[in-house]
Amino acid sequence: MSLEKFLILFPLFVLVLGWVQPSLGQESKVEKFKRQHIDPEGFFNGSPTYCNEMMASQKMTEGSCKPKNTFVHKSLEDVQAVCSQEKVTCKNKKNNCYKSKATMQITDCSLLGNSKYPNCKYKTTHNLQKQIIVACEGNPSQPVHFDGSV
Repeated sequence: MSLEKFLILFPLFVLVLGWVQPSLGQESKVEKFKRQHIDPEGFFNGSPTYCNEMMASQKMTEGSCKPKNTFVHKSLEDVQAVCSQEKVTCKNKKNNCYKSKATMQITDCSLLGNSKYPNCKYKTTHNLQKQIIVACEGNPSQPVHFDGSV
């Protein structure tokens, strides 16, 4: 290939690669919800370091410490069923939130006040039985955001 062709085609290649690359391997909203909030086996753990371990392993301490997170100890399918239960208004005033009929086992993780990135440390609150509220999207409707618990 001549130098002229290379100088014309290379910037085009870089532009196309930059446009295609970010979409490769990018997780969907449902996959992100699952990574951040679903841990069917977690409540058996009972460890006071559960949140430290889970927040790190689920990539919620990369670049910064996520201040709060809740893990639901049910399968994604069980949580997805909430998307057809009681419709409620989300905290952000949108109308795509649903509250579970039944309580579910959850663990709340809260960043400790003196904890700073990159040494994110969390308070673990286990064995909570609460109704969950999730935002759902799509057809079929699937959970994409954990809005709270009551």
